[in-house]
Amino acid sequence: MTGWVGDIEKTTVANTTFRTALFTGERLQLTVMSLRPGEEIGLEVHEHTDQFIRVEKGKARLTFGKSRETVDETHELDEDWAAVIPAGTWHNVVNIGDGELKLYSLYAPPEHPDGTVHVTKADAEAAAS
Repeated sequence: MTGWVGDIEKTTVANTTFRTALFTGERLQLTVMSLRPGEEIGLEVHEHTDQFIRVEKGKARLTFGKSRETVDETHELDEDWAAVIPAGTWHNVVNIGDGELKLYSLYAPPEHPDGTVHVTKADAEAAAS
C-alpha cells in the first residue's frame, strides 16, 4: 500500500495492543495505542519529533514539562480531544478512566521503526533498552 487509508476511529477503538505502527513514511508515522485503566505511556521526550495525539475512547491526563523533573502543564483529555506535543517537550499520558484508553498518534518525523508492534508496555520498554 502506498499510504494508509481506513476508518481511523474504528481502527483505534478496535486496537488491543499497547502500540502498533499502522503507517511509517519518510516524514510521518501513524500509530494506535491502547492503555488499561491506570496505565501510562511513561515520561518521555522526543528531541526531534513533533507529536499529535487524539483520544477516541476513554479519558487521559496529559502532562507537559520543560525538563524531566518539572511538570509545567496538566490537561485532562476526553473522547474527541487532541493535543500537539512539540519536539523537546517532556510528556506523559495516563489513562485516568475506568475503561481502556484508545488513542492514535502522529509523529513527524517517525519515532518508531517501521512495522512496530508492542503488545504490552513491557514490550515497548524492552524495545527501547
